[in-house]
Amino acid sequence: MSSQQAPQPFQELVAPEGWHTVDIISDLHLQAERPATVEAWRGYLQTTPADALFILGDLFEVWVGDDAAALPGFEAQCAALLHEAAAHRPIFFMHGNRDFLVGTAFAAQAGITLLDDPTVLVFMNQRWLLSHGDALCLEDTEYQRFRAQVRTQAWQQAVLAQPLEQRRALARSVRSQSEARQREPDMVWADVDAPAARAWLTQAHAHTLIHGHTHRPRVHDLGNGLQRIVLSDWDVDAHPPRAQVLCLSASGAKRVDLR
Repeated sequence: MSSQQAPQPFQELVAPEGWHTVDIISDLHLQAERPATVEAWRGYLQTTPADALFILGDLFEVWVGDDAAALPGFEAQCAALLHEAAAHRPIFFMHGNRDFLVGTAFAAQAGITLLDDPTVLVFMNQRWLLSHGDALCLEDTEYQRFRAQVRTQAWQQAVLAQPLEQRRALARSVRSQSEARQREPDMVWADVDAPAARAWLTQAHAHTLIHGHTHRPRVHDLGNGLQRIVLSDWDVDAHPPRAQVLCLSASGAKRVDLR
């Protein structure tokens, strides 16, 4: 017997027969300092006709812990908006690289369901592989080391044990460092590793990977009938503004611009 462990099966979600349309979004990076994007998201939640909504990470620019939403303020307002929308359709949330500290307390407060990354969505006789996408950016070895560290229970417990204001200050510092790095002229953006994406799709018995994270919306042909669809980020203050939803239905996948 080989000592190598067999791949673990991905989480699978089978859509009920009553679902006809599914919306998928990611990378809204919601923050109180960008109210126009928050308002666009609010309007979308109140008007979408979708039977279900999947949020594939980085809904928030930063998340410092579920206890932030227990206090009056931006986080609590977002929880209330999600809770109201979840009364009309199920909402599923997958962690991103900015909001990986979203936990079960916030999920209960907001009425949303947490998903593993990746998850297979079985919908309209197809298997769609859903992911935030950051785990597949293998060339960014520095980030992958960071990701492995911060996703451990020990690291998260240690951070969440700090006072809330101390966590907010830490988040501001990390954001400033990230923004400074992005302004460096020799900054190279890692993309999803194609062989790794194909391996995931093969393991999932799926043909299409849908992910965010890279902010480079397009469709990539991975060969042998496989593809990956990259979601757009949201920024209503940009020129031109960005607020896009990927809609799945019997006719396939279609991008819808809200702005």
